[in-house]
Amino acid sequence: MKKFLQESKLLWIFLLIAFVASLVSADEKTDKVDKLFSKWDSTVSPGAALAIIKDGEIIYKRGYGMANLEHNIPLTSTSVFRIGSTSKQFTASCIAILALQGKISLDDNIRKYMPELPKYEKPITIRHLVHHTSGIRDYLTLSDIAALPDDHFYTPEETVELLSRQKGSNFPPGEEHLYSNSGYFLMGVIVKRASGKSLNDFAQKHIFKPLGMKNTHFHDDHTMVVKNRADGYSPTKKGFRIDMTTLDHVGDGGVFTTVEDLFLWDQAFYSYKLGKELMELIQTPGVLNNGEKLDYAFGLGINEYKGLKRVSHGGGFAGFRAQMARFPGQKFTVVCLANLGTINPSRLCLKVADIYLADKLKEPEKAPKEKKKIKAVTLSKQELEGKVGNYEDERTGEWIIISMKEGKLVFGAAGRKYALTPVSKTRFQALDAPFDNSIEFIPDEKGIIRKAKTTIEGGEDSNLVKSSLLSPLTPAQLKEYAGDYFNDELPVTYKLAVEKGSLFFKHKNAPKGALKAMDRDKFTMRWFNLEFVRDKRKRIKGFVLGAGRAANIEFVKK
Repeated sequence: MKKFLQESKLLWIFLLIAFVASLVSADEKTDKVDKLFSKWDSTVSPGAALAIIKDGEIIYKRGYGMANLEHNIPLTSTSVFRIGSTSKQFTASCIAILALQGKISLDDNIRKYMPELPKYEKPITIRHLVHHTSGIRDYLTLSDIAALPDDHFYTPEETVELLSRQKGSNFPPGEEHLYSNSGYFLMGVIVKRASGKSLNDFAQKHIFKPLGMKNTHFHDDHTMVVKNRADGYSPTKKGFRIDMTTLDHVGDGGVFTTVEDLFLWDQAFYSYKLGKELMELIQTPGVLNNGEKLDYAFGLGINEYKGLKRVSHGGGFAGFRAQMARFPGQKFTVVCLANLGTINPSRLCLKVADIYLADKLKEPEKAPKEKKKIKAVTLSKQELEGKVGNYEDERTGEWIIISMKEGKLVFGAAGRKYALTPVSKTRFQALDAPFDNSIEFIPDEKGIIRKAKTTIEGGEDSNLVKSSLLSPLTPAQLKEYAGDYFNDELPVTYKLAVEKGSLFFKHKNAPKGALKAMDRDKFTMRWFNLEFVRDKRKRIKGFVLGAGRAANIEFVKK
């Protein structure tokens, strides 16, 4: 009996030690998490709400910073945020529900529900919209090209009209994958027309209410009062400003929710409360016409992070940023919703995963080395100068400018510049970029650099072609490009004029900007590119504009 009591006592001591150790371990982890968010954990800054989910429970939830700076309201796990494109999984789920109900087919031509859309050369199906393979131009990019004032947005009806006027597209349906907000906006319209209910009403009936997501809705009326709503902010030199929007579009975005409600959504992937068939369908990746499998399913990105399967989607709009990252094999999810446009929830979610899944994660074999461990090499001025030039992305037509400043190469793209550090004779890294970014210069058989390849963390590799060297264009040569150019799809007129030896872009609602010559008849400015078109007599008759998610837009010279 005495021996039994001693053994029982030892067992209890062991269990107590293990319990205390687990508490210490948990505290260490939460301390590390709090440190990640410490920059915003104050009463004078917007911030973020966080929920960490493991094995069906929220194991940590917190708010960091303020929901409203004017009234000193702190952020909590019940604060309501706009989640931007993280909404897309709910829109896609509504489409999937309609398909499972037999009310639509994913392979239906979208003109069956929206006959006002143009007769595309090849039919675009609902499935194309779901997987971003439709080729339809992005309406947000189109509104930028139309030079709408910052305080004006299209109404949903005007956006349908805008998309109905588009004569061209980015590519034939199913040939490529290019993220398009237009596709998901149109999916929201299709839900309404196929079901007879607004997207919000349909989602409430089939998703939000069954799961008990009481603080979640599609925000299709910007005047709606929302209890516990956080304001979105952007930084200024003196502090912060409120980001406001009158946009009433839903489908591509528009969901307002909390981290606690998203926990309920997360659990539906394990409990099958909405049905196993639905949850399996919305995690089915798309496929291109050539059979290539995509890493994008129904509003969900499906890929790997350090050897573990990850199902996730981020979003950002009007001062809000969001990310929900699920690791299904570990039943572990991180939800981060922010009300400051400069916070990066995607990166923060991964850092939280690094803390909690440290013993399960593995570094990819080709993972970039830590920046501080990179060993720079020394190249001659001649070796560096041979890499200077303008490089065109073979797929997108976008330009990257490699220049030289103070003996170093500088990488320039989309209005941003980063110094390049040589790590070999041909490979350079942008150590100051927000993401790991490298470029490999490719010499020909004579050692002359004519091509390059960029690799960006979390993005696709890009193959670049170096343009021929250009002498500065004379005012007489630039004058050939001057004039008024009109596009009837937007509709909008651009004026190009020569001033002080440069070709300037002008529009009453857009800031004047100088166009930079990249190659013969090819120019770029900030976020878009122009390629001029000549007639048989070699006279300029127009240009084709490309801007990332909206390409092949033809302007005619008046």
